[in-house]
Order: sequence, then structure tokens, then C-alpha cells
Amino acid sequence: MLLTLYKSALRPIEVKALLKLKIRGNRYAPPGEPLETLAGKLDDKAFCYAALAKVSRSFAVVIQQLPEKLKDPVCVFYLVLRALDTVEDDMQLPLDKKLLLLESFHEKLEDEKFFLEGVGDHNDYRVLLKNYPKVTRMFKTLDKNSRRTIIQITAEMGKGMADFSQKEIETLADFDLYCHYVAGLVGIGLSGLFVASGLEKLSLNHRGRRSNAMGLFLQKTNIIRDYHEDLYADRTFWPGEIWRQYASNLDDFAKAPESENALACLNRMVTDALRHIPDCMDYLGQIQDEKIFRFTAIPQVMAIATLAKLYNNHRVLRGVVKVRKGLAARLMVYNVDLNKVHAYFEKGLRQIEKKCKNGTPYGAETKKQIASIRSEIKKHSRKI
Repeated sequence: MLLTLYKSALRPIEVKALLKLKIRGNRYAPPGEPLETLAGKLDDKAFCYAALAKVSRSFAVVIQQLPEKLKDPVCVFYLVLRALDTVEDDMQLPLDKKLLLLESFHEKLEDEKFFLEGVGDHNDYRVLLKNYPKVTRMFKTLDKNSRRTIIQITAEMGKGMADFSQKEIETLADFDLYCHYVAGLVGIGLSGLFVASGLEKLSLNHRGRRSNAMGLFLQKTNIIRDYHEDLYADRTFWPGEIWRQYASNLDDFAKAPESENALACLNRMVTDALRHIPDCMDYLGQIQDEKIFRFTAIPQVMAIATLAKLYNNHRVLRGVVKVRKGLAARLMVYNVDLNKVHAYFEKGLRQIEKKCKNGTPYGAETKKQIASIRSEIKKHSRKI
């Protein structure tokens, strides 16, 4: 916490937001006992929220800021996908068993007898799957439209995860499809829950293509940021169609992060992520509920701030580069509207542009992409 405050020391509004968020977070902090102990004493709903706080404390705080109608559906949706992701991530699970579980997981959502023991690379994940009937019973309390949405997304995601368990991400089309399965579907599912609650009336296009773009923008940002961590965990997500133009092996960039080829590849990856911005702005422009807007907008603002920091930054190829937590706290604590979101995105684009000096690897192409993005956003603004 002290290091986080230090990084925001010259921004008093961020320091204030961090302290407020700390107090707010303590209100939703999980009980101190292990999740396994809590499973034996908490009812289904209390267990689900305790599990959520254990596996993702930050997301637990964000969910509490949603309208009441959405808290339970989004909590259950997150836990279902966390459980599915745990199956995919367990490298000790035999492939044939893993594929069967991924492709049939959606069929278990209403089966109160279904649970898994010993699956997961983290103790809290294993406890969640061991006590999965509690999630199932919570799932059954949701309205039928929310249940239908969660089942559909889980089925599609499980199938996609199974497919990519058996193949590499080679082309840009593969990259988009992989990001669709692991993140775009989350955006589509959340939009379905927003509509099911009656709080939003999103068109099919905004529930589909635009929601998908929201997920792709976030996932691609994370994949670029996590290059080094993923590389040494023997996970590779950068598409070969891009990186093979600059190196023989993906780990070459970590060996010579300041080389022109390494930076050209990094900048090209960032530029590819930027192309989803117009659809993201279009989607956010359709959200009516203030709390839902904040829930959907904050991750997008953090993503553009992250991309601005990653662009042409060789440090991302040999370690971790992150934006200040104070910015996230400021967005979560104080009012955020569409104009402010546009301003944050424009700031991020300008920061990237400033790095596109003569000789910046892939810089000319990035500047063209930014000009195209601004043109598309203006075109949409005139239609509203």
C-alpha cells in the first residue's frame, strides 16, 4: 500500500481515492479464515461472495458497486467462468479428461451433484470446485434469462478453450478467435445479463460485435503486458503471423528487448489492439445506467493507459510494466462519464503518438491507425 501511495504522491486526488477505496475494500474483504473452513459454515450465497473475494478481491469490490439486480448474476457468472478457467489452467489434468470437462461443463450448471476434487493450481480454486454445488444452487436462484445467458456463454467458451488446448495461435484470425473465446464472450455474456436485468436495452449489434470488441481490447492488452511472465510459464499467446516477421523464436525479444525488431513487434501488437477502440466507444455510448457504465468503462480506461505505457517500451519484454493503481482508484471512487472516458482515451492516444518519432519501429503505421480511430469515432459521434 505504501509503494502504491508513493507512486501517486504527486497526485493528491489519487491518494485520496486510494484511501477511500481501501476503506471500501475492507468492507467487502473476505473473512480471515481459509475458504475451505468457510465452506463448512456459510450458506450458498455467503460462500459464493466469500469465494469471489478470495479468488479476486478487486472484482468483488467492483461487483458491489453494481445495481442490486445484477450483483448475484454477475457474481455467479464470474465464479462459473473462474471454475471453467481453473479446469483449463490445470496442467496436471490429463488432456483427454480436460477436453471432456471443458466441452461438457455447461451441462453441469444445474447438476447439484457435480463437483471436482484436486483440480486447480491454487488452493482457493480447488476449494471452489470441491464445493461447486453451492454455486449451482445459487445459479438456480437466478431468473431464466440470466441462466440461459450463462449456460450459452459457458458452452461456447468451453468449446473454444478445448479447441485451443490442441492448437497454437498462429494467424491474426486465430488471435482474434482465441481472445473472443476467453474474453469477448465475457463481454457478450455481461451484456446479456444487463439486458436480462431490464436496466439496459442494447441492440443485437451492441450485444454481439461491440461487446466482443470490449473483451478483445482488454484481453489483447493483458497478453501484450504479460509477454515475459507468460513466456517463462511456457504459455505463448502472441500470434506467429506477427512475431515470426521479426524473430525466429518468441523468446528472442526477451534476449534483446531494445533491438529494433523487438520494439517493432511490440508496437505492432499494441497497434493491433488499438483497432478495437471505435467499437468500444460505440458500446459505452449506449450504456444508460450510471453504475453499469462505470463497471464497463473503468477497465477500458485502464487498458488504454496500459497500452500507452507499453508502446515502444522495451521493459515490457523483460519484466512487468503496470499503470498506477491510483488511476484505477480514482476512476472507481469519483464520477466517470462518457466525455471523461473519451478524454482518457484521447490522452492515451496522444501519449502513443508522442512516442512515434522518426525512426520509431512501426511508428508510421501506428500513427495511421490512430488517425483512422479518431476518424471513426467522429463519424459515429455525428450519427448520434
